[in-house]
Amino acid sequence: MKALTRMPLFLLQAVVVGLAIAFVVVYFRPSLLTGGKGRPAVDSYASAVAISSPSVVNVHSARRRQAAPGPLMDDPFWQRYFGNQYGPPRDRLETSLGSGVIISTDGYILTNYHVISGADAIQVGLADGRTAAARVVGVDPDTDLALLKVDLPDLKPIELGRSDDLRVGDVVLAIGDPYGVGQTVTLGIVSALGRSQLGLSTFENFIQTDAAINPGNSGGALVSVRGKLVGINTALFSSSGGSNGIGFAIPVNLARGVMQQLIAYGRVLRGWLGVEPQDITPELAQAFGLQNTEGFVITSVVRNSPADKVGLQPGDVIESIDGAAVENSRDALSRIASKAPGTVVTLAGMRRGKTFTLKVAVAERPVQRSS
Repeated sequence: MKALTRMPLFLLQAVVVGLAIAFVVVYFRPSLLTGGKGRPAVDSYASAVAISSPSVVNVHSARRRQAAPGPLMDDPFWQRYFGNQYGPPRDRLETSLGSGVIISTDGYILTNYHVISGADAIQVGLADGRTAAARVVGVDPDTDLALLKVDLPDLKPIELGRSDDLRVGDVVLAIGDPYGVGQTVTLGIVSALGRSQLGLSTFENFIQTDAAINPGNSGGALVSVRGKLVGINTALFSSSGGSNGIGFAIPVNLARGVMQQLIAYGRVLRGWLGVEPQDITPELAQAFGLQNTEGFVITSVVRNSPADKVGLQPGDVIESIDGAAVENSRDALSRIASKAPGTVVTLAGMRRGKTFTLKVAVAERPVQRSS
Protein backbone atom coordinates (compact mmCIF):
# COMPACT_ATOMS: atom_id res chain seq x y z
CA MET A 1 0.00 0.00 0.00
CA LYS A 2 1.39 3.35 -1.07
CA ALA A 3 2.04 5.72 1.84
CA LEU A 4 0.28 9.12 1.83
CA THR A 5 2.51 12.13 1.37
CA ARG A 6 2.27 14.51 4.33
CA MET A 7 1.24 18.10 3.55
CA PRO A 8 3.88 20.64 4.50
CA LEU A 9 2.93 22.67 7.59
CA PHE A 10 3.03 26.07 5.83
CA LEU A 11 0.56 24.80 3.15
CA LEU A 12 -1.79 23.53 5.82
CA GLN A 13 -1.71 26.91 7.56
CA ALA A 14 -2.45 28.71 4.27
CA VAL A 15 -5.48 26.47 3.63
CA VAL A 16 -6.86 27.10 7.12
CA VAL A 17 -6.44 30.88 6.76
CA GLY A 18 -8.09 30.81 3.31
CA LEU A 19 -11.09 28.86 4.60
CA ALA A 20 -11.47 31.30 7.48
CA ILE A 21 -11.47 34.30 5.11
CA ALA A 22 -13.98 32.60 2.83
CA PHE A 23 -16.29 31.92 5.80
CA VAL A 24 -16.18 35.57 6.87
CA VAL A 25 -16.91 36.77 3.33
CA VAL A 26 -19.82 34.39 2.81
CA TYR A 27 -21.36 34.89 6.24
CA PHE A 28 -20.95 38.61 6.72
CA ARG A 29 -20.67 40.11 3.21
CA PRO A 30 -22.51 37.84 0.73
CA SER A 31 -22.87 40.74 -1.68
CA LEU A 32 -19.15 40.55 -2.42
CA LEU A 33 -19.69 37.16 -4.02
CA THR A 34 -22.44 38.45 -6.30
CA GLY A 35 -20.39 41.15 -8.00
CA GLY A 36 -22.20 43.79 -5.95
CA LYS A 37 -25.60 42.72 -7.31
CA GLY A 38 -26.78 41.44 -3.95
CA ARG A 39 -28.17 43.97 -1.48
CA PRO A 40 -25.29 45.15 0.74
CA ALA A 41 -25.95 46.46 4.19
CA VAL A 42 -26.79 50.17 4.10
CA ASP A 43 -26.66 52.20 7.28
CA SER A 44 -28.08 55.42 5.83
CA TYR A 45 -29.64 57.01 2.74
CA ALA A 46 -28.66 60.49 3.91
CA SER A 47 -26.49 61.10 0.85
CA ALA A 48 -29.40 60.47 -1.53
CA VAL A 49 -31.62 62.75 0.54
CA ALA A 50 -28.98 65.49 0.68
CA ILE A 51 -28.65 65.38 -3.11
CA SER A 52 -32.35 65.41 -3.96
CA SER A 53 -34.29 67.10 -1.14
CA PRO A 54 -33.25 70.70 -1.99
CA SER A 55 -35.04 70.19 -5.34
CA VAL A 56 -38.38 69.24 -3.77
CA VAL A 57 -40.79 72.11 -3.03
CA ASN A 58 -44.15 72.68 -1.40
CA VAL A 59 -46.94 73.81 -3.72
CA HIS A 60 -49.77 75.82 -2.11
CA SER A 61 -52.73 76.59 -4.35
CA ALA A 62 -55.77 78.76 -3.64
CA ARG A 63 -59.05 79.04 -5.50
CA ARG A 64 -62.09 81.19 -4.88
CA ARG A 65 -65.46 79.49 -4.77
CA GLN A 66 -68.86 81.12 -4.43
CA ALA A 67 -70.56 79.98 -1.25
CA ALA A 68 -74.05 78.85 -2.11
CA PRO A 69 -76.90 80.07 0.13
CA GLY A 70 -78.58 77.57 2.41
CA PRO A 71 -81.35 75.44 0.90
CA LEU A 72 -84.00 77.26 2.96
CA MET A 73 -83.14 80.57 1.28
CA ASP A 74 -84.35 79.17 -2.05
CA ASP A 75 -87.72 78.33 -0.55
CA PRO A 76 -90.46 80.90 -1.49
CA PHE A 77 -91.94 80.62 2.03
CA TRP A 78 -88.74 81.75 3.70
CA GLN A 79 -88.11 84.41 1.08
CA ARG A 80 -91.60 85.81 1.69
CA TYR A 81 -91.02 86.35 5.41
CA PHE A 82 -87.30 86.91 5.58
CA GLY A 83 -86.54 88.28 2.11
CA ASN A 84 -82.92 88.34 1.00
CA GLN A 85 -81.53 89.44 4.35
CA TYR A 86 -78.52 87.18 3.98
CA GLY A 87 -77.38 89.21 0.96
CA PRO A 88 -75.73 87.90 -2.21
CA PRO A 89 -73.62 84.74 -2.13
CA ARG A 90 -70.19 85.32 -0.65
CA ASP A 91 -66.87 84.02 -1.94
CA ARG A 92 -64.96 81.49 0.10
CA LEU A 93 -61.30 80.59 -0.30
CA GLU A 94 -60.30 76.98 -0.82
CA THR A 95 -56.68 75.98 -0.36
CA SER A 96 -54.81 72.78 -1.09
CA LEU A 97 -51.29 71.54 -0.53
CA GLY A 98 -49.03 69.42 -2.69
CA SER A 99 -45.43 69.06 -3.69
CA GLY A 100 -43.30 69.68 -6.75
CA VAL A 101 -39.82 69.05 -8.14
CA ILE A 102 -37.40 71.66 -9.52
CA ILE A 103 -36.33 70.48 -12.97
CA SER A 104 -34.11 73.32 -14.20
CA THR A 105 -32.06 76.25 -12.94
CA ASP A 106 -34.36 78.66 -14.75
CA GLY A 107 -37.31 77.77 -12.54
CA TYR A 108 -39.33 74.97 -14.16
CA ILE A 109 -41.16 72.82 -11.60
CA LEU A 110 -43.04 69.57 -12.26
CA THR A 111 -46.08 68.71 -10.17
CA ASN A 112 -49.43 66.96 -10.52
CA TYR A 113 -52.25 68.58 -12.45
CA HIS A 114 -54.72 67.80 -9.69
CA VAL A 115 -52.58 69.78 -7.23
CA ILE A 116 -53.08 73.07 -9.11
CA SER A 117 -56.29 72.40 -11.06
CA GLY A 118 -58.55 75.45 -11.02
CA ALA A 119 -56.14 77.46 -8.87
CA ASP A 120 -56.36 81.26 -8.90
CA ALA A 121 -53.00 81.61 -7.15
CA ILE A 122 -50.05 79.27 -6.64
CA GLN A 123 -47.28 79.75 -4.10
CA VAL A 124 -44.14 77.61 -4.02
CA GLY A 125 -42.06 77.07 -0.87
CA LEU A 126 -38.46 75.95 -1.23
CA ALA A 127 -36.51 73.74 1.14
CA ASP A 128 -34.23 76.71 1.97
CA GLY A 129 -37.20 78.73 3.24
CA ARG A 130 -37.73 80.98 0.22
CA THR A 131 -41.18 81.41 -1.32
CA ALA A 132 -42.35 82.68 -4.69
CA ALA A 133 -45.48 82.98 -6.77
CA ALA A 134 -45.63 80.44 -9.59
CA ARG A 135 -47.31 80.63 -12.99
CA VAL A 136 -48.64 77.70 -14.97
CA VAL A 137 -46.63 76.97 -18.13
CA GLY A 138 -48.87 74.13 -19.27
CA VAL A 139 -50.94 71.20 -18.03
CA ASP A 140 -51.58 67.67 -19.21
CA PRO A 141 -54.65 66.17 -17.51
CA ASP A 142 -54.21 62.97 -19.55
CA THR A 143 -51.13 62.13 -17.44
CA ASP A 144 -52.02 64.28 -14.39
CA LEU A 145 -48.92 66.44 -14.85
CA ALA A 146 -48.43 70.20 -14.78
CA LEU A 147 -45.43 72.44 -15.34
CA LEU A 148 -44.92 75.59 -13.24
CA LYS A 149 -42.36 78.39 -13.45
CA VAL A 150 -40.87 80.55 -10.71
CA ASP A 151 -38.44 83.44 -10.97
CA LEU A 152 -35.80 82.80 -8.33
CA PRO A 153 -32.01 82.65 -8.44
CA ASP A 154 -29.76 79.82 -7.28
CA LEU A 155 -32.22 77.01 -7.80
CA LYS A 156 -30.99 73.43 -7.50
CA PRO A 157 -32.59 71.16 -10.11
CA ILE A 158 -32.88 67.45 -9.45
CA GLU A 159 -30.92 65.02 -11.59
CA LEU A 160 -33.20 62.95 -13.81
CA GLY A 161 -32.76 59.20 -13.73
CA ARG A 162 -34.28 56.58 -16.02
CA SER A 163 -37.44 54.80 -14.93
CA ASP A 164 -36.91 52.06 -17.54
CA ASP A 165 -33.88 50.94 -15.53
CA LEU A 166 -36.02 50.26 -12.45
CA ARG A 167 -36.56 46.72 -11.26
CA VAL A 168 -39.14 45.36 -8.84
CA GLY A 169 -37.36 45.30 -5.49
CA ASP A 170 -35.22 48.40 -6.05
CA VAL A 171 -35.06 50.72 -3.03
CA VAL A 172 -36.70 54.13 -3.56
CA LEU A 173 -37.33 57.22 -1.43
CA ALA A 174 -40.47 59.39 -1.54
CA ILE A 175 -39.94 63.07 -0.71
CA GLY A 176 -42.74 65.56 -0.23
CA ASP A 177 -44.82 67.49 2.29
CA PRO A 178 -47.50 65.12 3.65
CA TYR A 179 -50.31 66.84 5.55
CA GLY A 180 -48.29 70.07 5.48
CA VAL A 181 -46.04 68.97 8.35
CA GLY A 182 -42.89 69.85 6.41
CA GLN A 183 -40.56 68.05 4.03
CA THR A 184 -40.59 64.36 4.82
CA VAL A 185 -38.70 61.35 3.44
CA THR A 186 -40.10 57.81 3.42
CA LEU A 187 -38.39 54.59 2.35
CA GLY A 188 -39.70 51.66 0.34
CA ILE A 189 -39.14 49.49 -2.68
CA VAL A 190 -40.54 49.31 -6.18
CA SER A 191 -43.48 46.97 -5.67
CA ALA A 192 -44.57 46.72 -9.32
CA LEU A 193 -44.09 48.40 -12.68
CA GLY A 194 -46.49 49.28 -15.48
CA ARG A 195 -49.61 49.53 -13.33
CA SER A 196 -52.64 50.66 -15.36
CA GLN A 197 -56.44 50.63 -15.42
CA LEU A 198 -56.56 52.40 -12.06
CA GLY A 199 -58.85 55.17 -13.29
CA LEU A 200 -56.40 57.89 -12.24
CA SER A 201 -55.59 59.27 -15.70
CA THR A 202 -55.94 58.47 -19.39
CA PHE A 203 -52.37 57.29 -19.94
CA GLU A 204 -51.39 55.09 -17.02
CA ASN A 205 -48.03 53.36 -16.61
CA PHE A 206 -47.45 53.78 -12.90
CA ILE A 207 -44.61 52.73 -10.65
CA GLN A 208 -46.11 51.09 -7.56
CA THR A 209 -44.21 51.52 -4.31
CA ASP A 210 -44.69 50.77 -0.64
CA ALA A 211 -42.88 53.96 0.37
CA ALA A 212 -45.46 55.86 2.41
CA ILE A 213 -47.30 58.40 0.23
CA ASN A 214 -49.90 60.57 1.97
CA PRO A 215 -52.01 63.63 1.08
CA GLY A 216 -49.58 66.45 0.33
CA ASN A 217 -47.03 64.10 -1.26
CA SER A 218 -48.69 64.50 -4.66
CA GLY A 219 -46.27 66.02 -7.16
CA GLY A 220 -43.26 65.19 -5.03
CA ALA A 221 -40.19 63.15 -5.93
CA LEU A 222 -39.63 59.43 -6.02
CA VAL A 223 -35.86 59.05 -6.10
CA SER A 224 -33.32 56.26 -6.34
CA VAL A 225 -30.72 55.53 -3.68
CA ARG A 226 -28.37 57.70 -5.75
CA GLY A 227 -30.71 60.68 -5.40
CA LYS A 228 -31.91 60.68 -9.02
CA LEU A 229 -35.54 61.35 -9.89
CA VAL A 230 -37.31 58.20 -11.11
CA GLY A 231 -40.94 59.22 -10.65
CA ILE A 232 -43.48 61.88 -9.66
CA ASN A 233 -45.56 60.73 -6.69
CA THR A 234 -49.20 60.90 -7.67
CA ALA A 235 -51.66 58.82 -5.67
CA LEU A 236 -52.17 56.39 -2.86
CA PHE A 237 -54.56 53.47 -2.65
CA SER A 238 -56.40 53.83 0.63
CA SER A 239 -59.84 53.42 2.14
CA SER A 240 -58.94 55.57 5.16
CA GLY A 241 -57.07 58.44 3.46
CA GLY A 242 -53.75 57.36 4.94
CA SER A 243 -50.92 55.31 3.49
CA ASN A 244 -51.52 51.57 3.25
CA GLY A 245 -48.25 50.81 1.53
CA ILE A 246 -49.69 51.10 -1.97
CA GLY A 247 -48.62 54.29 -3.70
CA PHE A 248 -48.23 55.21 -7.35
CA ALA A 249 -45.78 57.42 -9.19
CA ILE A 250 -45.57 58.61 -12.80
CA PRO A 251 -42.35 57.29 -14.39
CA VAL A 252 -39.76 59.99 -15.04
CA ASN A 253 -39.39 58.90 -18.68
CA LEU A 254 -43.05 59.77 -19.26
CA ALA A 255 -42.80 62.98 -17.23
CA ARG A 256 -39.70 64.07 -19.17
CA GLY A 257 -41.50 63.82 -22.52
CA VAL A 258 -44.55 65.69 -21.23
CA MET A 259 -42.35 68.43 -19.75
CA GLN A 260 -40.46 68.93 -23.00
CA GLN A 261 -43.70 69.39 -24.95
CA LEU A 262 -45.20 71.72 -22.35
CA ILE A 263 -42.10 73.91 -22.59
CA ALA A 264 -42.16 73.86 -26.39
CA TYR A 265 -45.89 74.16 -27.08
CA GLY A 266 -47.68 74.83 -23.79
CA ARG A 267 -49.57 71.56 -24.32
CA VAL A 268 -48.85 67.95 -25.25
CA LEU A 269 -49.39 67.04 -28.90
CA ARG A 270 -50.79 63.52 -29.27
CA GLY A 271 -52.34 61.59 -32.09
CA TRP A 272 -56.07 60.81 -32.04
CA LEU A 273 -58.41 58.68 -34.14
CA GLY A 274 -61.73 59.46 -32.49
CA VAL A 275 -62.80 55.96 -31.50
CA GLU A 276 -63.77 54.40 -28.19
CA PRO A 277 -61.81 51.13 -27.88
CA GLN A 278 -62.73 48.09 -25.83
CA ASP A 279 -60.62 45.07 -24.98
CA ILE A 280 -61.61 41.80 -26.62
CA THR A 281 -62.79 39.26 -24.05
CA PRO A 282 -62.90 35.52 -24.79
CA GLU A 283 -66.67 35.86 -25.20
CA LEU A 284 -66.28 38.68 -27.73
CA ALA A 285 -63.59 36.74 -29.59
CA GLN A 286 -65.96 33.82 -29.93
CA ALA A 287 -68.83 36.07 -31.04
CA PHE A 288 -66.65 37.78 -33.69
CA GLY A 289 -65.08 34.53 -34.82
CA LEU A 290 -61.57 35.59 -33.79
CA GLN A 291 -58.72 33.21 -33.03
CA ASN A 292 -57.51 35.14 -29.96
CA THR A 293 -58.18 38.21 -27.82
CA GLU A 294 -55.48 40.43 -29.32
CA GLY A 295 -56.56 43.81 -30.70
CA PHE A 296 -59.59 45.87 -29.75
CA VAL A 297 -63.16 46.41 -30.84
CA ILE A 298 -64.52 49.88 -31.65
CA THR A 299 -67.60 50.64 -29.54
CA SER A 300 -68.24 54.20 -30.83
CA VAL A 301 -66.88 56.69 -33.36
CA VAL A 302 -66.74 60.46 -32.81
CA ARG A 303 -68.54 62.36 -35.55
CA ASN A 304 -66.20 64.15 -38.02
CA SER A 305 -63.17 62.51 -36.42
CA PRO A 306 -60.40 60.92 -38.53
CA ALA A 307 -61.96 57.51 -37.91
CA ASP A 308 -65.38 58.74 -39.04
CA LYS A 309 -63.96 60.29 -42.20
CA VAL A 310 -62.40 57.02 -43.37
CA GLY A 311 -65.48 54.96 -42.56
CA LEU A 312 -64.56 53.12 -39.38
CA GLN A 313 -67.66 51.77 -37.64
CA PRO A 314 -68.72 50.48 -34.22
CA GLY A 315 -68.12 46.75 -34.20
CA ASP A 316 -64.95 46.94 -36.28
CA VAL A 317 -62.07 44.95 -34.80
CA ILE A 318 -58.58 46.48 -35.16
CA GLU A 319 -55.83 43.86 -35.06
CA SER A 320 -52.74 45.76 -36.18
CA ILE A 321 -51.36 49.28 -36.55
CA ASP A 322 -48.70 49.84 -39.21
CA GLY A 323 -48.26 46.11 -39.53
CA ALA A 324 -47.57 45.49 -35.83
CA ALA A 325 -50.08 43.43 -33.85
CA VAL A 326 -52.11 45.30 -31.22
CA GLU A 327 -52.18 43.73 -27.77
CA ASN A 328 -55.21 45.51 -26.34
CA SER A 329 -57.00 48.87 -26.20
CA ARG A 330 -54.36 50.40 -23.89
CA ASP A 331 -51.59 49.42 -26.28
CA ALA A 332 -53.51 50.93 -29.21
CA LEU A 333 -54.26 54.16 -27.32
CA SER A 334 -50.59 54.64 -26.42
CA ARG A 335 -49.35 53.89 -29.92
CA ILE A 336 -51.78 56.25 -31.64
CA ALA A 337 -51.09 58.96 -29.03
CA SER A 338 -47.36 58.68 -29.76
CA LYS A 339 -47.96 59.68 -33.40
CA ALA A 340 -47.57 63.33 -34.34
CA PRO A 341 -50.81 64.89 -35.62
CA GLY A 342 -50.99 64.49 -39.39
CA THR A 343 -49.16 61.15 -39.40
CA VAL A 344 -50.79 58.55 -41.65
CA VAL A 345 -51.18 55.11 -40.07
CA THR A 346 -52.36 51.83 -41.57
CA LEU A 347 -55.03 49.92 -39.69
CA ALA A 348 -55.92 46.31 -40.39
CA GLY A 349 -58.77 44.35 -38.88
CA MET A 350 -62.06 42.52 -39.28
CA ARG A 351 -65.56 43.71 -40.15
CA ARG A 352 -68.43 41.22 -40.16
CA GLY A 353 -66.02 38.36 -40.67
CA LYS A 354 -64.06 39.95 -43.51
CA THR A 355 -60.60 41.50 -43.33
CA PHE A 356 -59.99 45.14 -44.23
CA THR A 357 -57.08 47.56 -44.40
CA LEU A 358 -57.27 51.33 -44.53
CA LYS A 359 -55.10 54.38 -44.02
CA VAL A 360 -56.02 57.25 -41.74
CA ALA A 361 -54.30 60.53 -40.84
CA VAL A 362 -54.41 61.02 -37.08
CA ALA A 363 -55.53 64.38 -35.70
CA GLU A 364 -54.42 66.17 -32.55
CA ARG A 365 -55.97 64.66 -29.47
CA PRO A 366 -58.40 67.06 -27.76
CA VAL A 367 -57.32 68.14 -24.28
CA GLN A 368 -59.18 66.15 -21.65
CA ARG A 369 -59.72 68.61 -18.82
CA SER A 370 -61.00 67.46 -15.49
CA SER A 371 -62.54 69.54 -12.74
